[in-house]
Amino acid sequence: MQQQHVNTDKTDMWVMAHTSYFKPEHLVYIREALKSVAPERADALLTVNLHNPTTLLLISIFLGEFGVDRFMLGDIGMGVGKLLTFGGCLVWWAIDIFMVGNRAKDKNYEAVLTALGLHTPTV
Repeated sequence: MQQQHVNTDKTDMWVMAHTSYFKPEHLVYIREALKSVAPERADALLTVNLHNPTTLLLISIFLGEFGVDRFMLGDIGMGVGKLLTFGGCLVWWAIDIFMVGNRAKDKNYEAVLTALGLHTPTV
């Protein structure tokens, strides 16, 4: 009984510390998934590289016309496209400024589920 309480506390602490990295509906699923996985699987979260949405927004504003934001998110093809077209004549760059935060949160969610060995649910 005591062991489960400790795991719940650790789960809640991890979720609270990473709230800004995920959408609210993702956090609900992650919290439940962390309660049900083995402790060894939960330890895999320590190796997950999470993207800070605020940092990516700033990078998108200042370097997005060169595709740096796309490269950082692992969208290599899109990054090359933005680089070669100067951010799609700055139109693509402007659109990405508004979308980079949600894209970063989705990538973080996928990375956490992969680390936990789970499939992405439809939200």
